[in-house]
Amino acid sequence: MHYLQQILFLLTLGGFSYWIYTRVSRIVANVQLGKDWVANTATPAERWQRVAVFALGQRRMFEKPVVGIMHMVIYLGFFIVNIEILEIILDGLLGTHRLFAPVLGPVYPYLITFFESLAVGVLAVCVVFLYRRNAGSIKRFQSADLAGWAFRDGNIILLYEIVLMMLLLTWNASDSLLRARVVAGEPGLDHYTVAGLGASSFFFSGWLMPLYKTLSTPALLALERGTWWLHISGILGFAVYVTFSKHLHIGMAFPNVYWGRTQPTGQATNMPAITYEVQAMLGLPTSGQAPVATGKFGAQDVQDLTRKHLMDAYSCTECGRCTDACPANMTGKLLSPRKIMMATRDRMEEIGRYQQATKTKDIPTEKLLLDGYISREEILACTNCNACVEACPVTINPLDIILELRRYAVMEEAKAPSSWNSMFQNLENQQAPWAYPASERLTWLQDEKVPS
Repeated sequence: MHYLQQILFLLTLGGFSYWIYTRVSRIVANVQLGKDWVANTATPAERWQRVAVFALGQRRMFEKPVVGIMHMVIYLGFFIVNIEILEIILDGLLGTHRLFAPVLGPVYPYLITFFESLAVGVLAVCVVFLYRRNAGSIKRFQSADLAGWAFRDGNIILLYEIVLMMLLLTWNASDSLLRARVVAGEPGLDHYTVAGLGASSFFFSGWLMPLYKTLSTPALLALERGTWWLHISGILGFAVYVTFSKHLHIGMAFPNVYWGRTQPTGQATNMPAITYEVQAMLGLPTSGQAPVATGKFGAQDVQDLTRKHLMDAYSCTECGRCTDACPANMTGKLLSPRKIMMATRDRMEEIGRYQQATKTKDIPTEKLLLDGYISREEILACTNCNACVEACPVTINPLDIILELRRYAVMEEAKAPSSWNSMFQNLENQQAPWAYPASERLTWLQDEKVPS
């Protein structure tokens, strides 16, 4: 019987592992749709420091301490609890039970109790977060760009984690009861004989033991095996699910912060070809050889963006802090930085599905990123203030994508608003946005009417 379970477990583990591998490969291929990385002069030490502060330390989350602490509980707690998955996998492959208990000796019960305390913490925080998301009192969880699947996804993952934590506690409780029956001399339970552990129970799952104490041994065996299988299958299923979910940021946040730009927040990225031409035209020293022609100004679709931009899209937590901080959004404009990132990811996913279905590298053109997923009204509403960049917990830069889309609209299609064209002309002629000479630039201080 145990050999059959080992074979079934091996097939289950192999199936989920292959599914995860194919999904991760697809995400990597989607990110590689973009252009090369933007050069960054930060040293590895500086990058790792940013990872420690922003990804692991979650500094921006702690700007609201209560929420920051709860997020840290659910984030670290879930990962630490799942260290136990190593023992579960080895037990499944080897046909053993509580493999590490004899090795760790008296430390083992305390370790499992520590894991259980974190599981209870994760469970409690998930309940609180479910209430916060659905009570309707937090605007960023109720906005239109989070409607539909994006809103359900957050609830699904919280409910999923609650179920996984309950399965863990129930499994530990039923296992403790079975080991107690082994000690009491009940036959047929050799699999639950654990050297050094005996009939000892664990603190938090011990609260559940009275619920199952009256069950018959066959029913208790079914409960223990059922919760064991559901827990490990649920963990593997979770690993697959997050690759389709906003919760991909759990893994993506670390490389995304590591490769993030370290220049001052308000410093826009210039186009080298344009910079060279302007320097040459003005007689300024150029940086050397003329760069290769850009081919296209700005971005019309995801393949015109950089791979870092596309990684940003997959790293988005959809928390909405960027949209909450956006002054354009506050005044009722259509722009939502969160929606910019979600739309970029959705476009990548569409291309990925098409390429998988057709077995080609072709890109569908019926619905491009600009106009298809992101409207002109959205990108024109941005004030370039960088509030969204400052608000993001994982240092995503929605403004970079907005600027690239605007560059395409203005420089490739010449579709700037008329007021912008007037400003561009004034900048070129007067070196100021206003249509009057530099000698009259301070006339407004004298309460004089500024020429239009």
